[in-house]
Amino acid sequence: MTSALPRWVAAIALLSGLIWAGLLGQQHLAGKASVIDRFETVLLDLRVTLAGQRPAPRDITIVAIDDRTVSEAGTYPLSRKTLAELIMKIGEAGAASLAVDILLSGASTEADDAALAAALETLPTVIAVAAEVSGTEQTASAIPVVREALGPDARFAKAATEGLVNIVTDGGGTPRHIPALFLSGSGLQPSFSLKALERFSGKTPSITEEGVRIGIRELPLDLGWHLALNYYGPAEAIETISAASLLSGDPVDLRGRLAVLGVTATAVGDRFATPFDPVMPGVEVQATGIANLLDGSALMRTGAIRLADAAAALTITLLGLVAVAFLPLAPAVIFYMALLAGWLVLTMILFGQGQWLNAALPFAASLPPVVALLLLRQVFERLRSQKLARAREALSRFQSPKLAGRVAEDPTFLAVPKEQTAAMLFIDLSGYTGLSEALGPVRTRDFLKDFHTIVVDVVSQCDGVVLDFMGDGAMLGFGVPEASEDDPANAARCSFLLERAVRDWIDDAGMGARISRVRVGAHAGPVVLSRLGHDSQQQIAATGDCVNVASRLLEVAKDHDASVVLSSDLMRTAGMTGTEYAPPRQVTAAIRGRQQDLTVGLWRSGEHPPGF
Repeated sequence: MTSALPRWVAAIALLSGLIWAGLLGQQHLAGKASVIDRFETVLLDLRVTLAGQRPAPRDITIVAIDDRTVSEAGTYPLSRKTLAELIMKIGEAGAASLAVDILLSGASTEADDAALAAALETLPTVIAVAAEVSGTEQTASAIPVVREALGPDARFAKAATEGLVNIVTDGGGTPRHIPALFLSGSGLQPSFSLKALERFSGKTPSITEEGVRIGIRELPLDLGWHLALNYYGPAEAIETISAASLLSGDPVDLRGRLAVLGVTATAVGDRFATPFDPVMPGVEVQATGIANLLDGSALMRTGAIRLADAAAALTITLLGLVAVAFLPLAPAVIFYMALLAGWLVLTMILFGQGQWLNAALPFAASLPPVVALLLLRQVFERLRSQKLARAREALSRFQSPKLAGRVAEDPTFLAVPKEQTAAMLFIDLSGYTGLSEALGPVRTRDFLKDFHTIVVDVVSQCDGVVLDFMGDGAMLGFGVPEASEDDPANAARCSFLLERAVRDWIDDAGMGARISRVRVGAHAGPVVLSRLGHDSQQQIAATGDCVNVASRLLEVAKDHDASVVLSSDLMRTAGMTGTEYAPPRQVTAAIRGRQQDLTVGLWRSGEHPPGF
């Protein structure tokens, strides 16, 4: 079925859908947070899970102040003296640099602070700074603006460099981005992870238009120079050792590595849900950002990728709307679902290559307008079906329901005439002319209506059609519009049933004195089915010798005072070959307008064969 949608409705739907998809695409390109992000994080976690764990770079090790460390120290937080000792042990283990994910704010005893400051100076070190930022906590769209910062004591800040440890979480609290830069009153400030990389590599990262360059390698970043985190696995996927091992003198090899010092002890420090772990320590989130910078495996979500997301949303929306507007409904829905499935597959494939395409955006952009158009089309389809049903009902009043239905299904039916075998039956009433004169126009109409009703009821029982009503007569066809091997038998049975039904009706109506006889003639053979009439007004007609002969058999019935006349051709093809079906009289009759005589069987009223 083709679409029933008016073209203007389809055009409005296409325009509205593209505007909707364009607005969502523009919002995505600007990096604005929306409800779509919640669905995208679910799909992103699914891709992370399907991709599975991957090895973390060996250049980074987390030194964890864990439950064992706190238990052996007997207190938390660790004293500045213990922290100084721990940092010295990290240096002695061969670490190349140190990133301290602990806020060293405030002062302790003079001796302990001096010891810690001295320890910090032994390694290239970065210390965490926490900031209160404005307006961008939950979106990676712009450089965060620092309103207030909590940093280390001045003595420690002098012994090491500082880096901001703020992260960006999604609506579910999962860290998704780490800003590489922050804007403060004194200018741009680097993040903790970026500063840690600088201290480890000895190379100062430079900011480019779309990312960060480290030496000769450039790493693309998301909007606002945000690093999209790509997790390696659950907690301790990045090599982790207990600080207690170093403090107790256990042999630990940190040669050439970047050591990240942080807290993992239970109920101490921050915890975050990640795709692999519901309670990953904050220090490992920071270490993940540093590791992503080290091995260049951060998720790639550049402006170009966001543009591809928006283009996909527009394209899928357009194609989905066009399909629903102009294709049959079932293929249109399948095509649209295939588009969405193809996009999901593409996002999964490219995710394996580190590219973060937005899987949810094309769904959010296309689903509302496509579903709305689908529902709208169903409304129009139902209205069209109702209109066609009314038209078919009206047509069936002028044509047999079989023919009306066939024409409604295929308006080109019989545009080219076709020849086929059929059985034709004619009926008329003897004495109708005098009766109509006596009844007058109104009662004659009622009489004919009752007569035609009986004809339609009986022929329908016998799987035939009424091809034409001719006053007190009718022309019936069996095998119209489609032929069947049962057509001759149906015509023979209808001949006797019809004669009996009409005769009973006449007798019951008390008109037997006026209608002296009901005559039925039937013949089987080839006919030509075609449309007759003008191009603007046509009717389905059956023509040919078979029709002429069946009509002339009414004259044979009159000449031989019979009620039913069946040709030998019809009797033979109807299977009336047994003695029980033999007609009371069988004659060879001349057929007017035909050179060859025809053998026929004759029955008077009440002389019906068994079963008829």
